Amino acid sequence: MAVKIKLKRLGKIRSPHYRIIVADSRTRRDGRAIEEIGLYHPVQNPSRIEVDSDRARYWLSVGAQPTEPVLAILKLTGDWQAHKGLPAPAPLLQPEPKADKRALFEAALKDSGDEPKGEAITQKAKKTDKKADEAGTESSAAAESTEA
Repeated sequence: MAVKIKLKRLGKIRSPHYRIIVADSRTRRDGRAIEEIGLYHPVQNPSRIEVDSDRARYWLSVGAQPTEPVLAILKLTGDWQAHKGLPAPAPLLQPEPKADKRALFEAALKDSGDEPKGEAITQKAKKTDKKADEAGTESSAAAESTEA
C-alpha cells in the first residue's frame, strides 16, 4: 500500500484551511485518513503552520511520500531537511502578540486625566429628550387648564 502525506481541505468557499494528513494514496482528497499530523491556515497573515515533527519524520522514515504542497510546508518547518540530513531553514514568521484592550483603555484613561469630558449624546438620545420635553409641556398645559 502506498502512503501519502497530503492536505485535507476544510472551511468555507473562500476561507480554506487544511489539515496535513497521512492517508492511502488511493483515497480521495477529503477522505479517510490514517493520521492527522498538522494544520495549515493560508488565509492568516502570516500563514499558520503547525506540524507534529516527530510524527512527520516517522512517516517519512517508513516511506510515506509527501505531495508537492506538503513538501513545501515540510521544507518551511525544517522536517524535510532533518529527514534528508540538510541544514535547517530560517525560523517561521510568528504573528505579533495582540495588545491587551483593557491595558490600552486604562492608559488612555490616565492620559485624559481620569476625568470624563462630558456625556456623549446620540441622535436617539436627542429624539427621546425632545419627546419627553413635548410630553412634559402638554401635561403641564393640561394641568393648567384643569385648574382654571
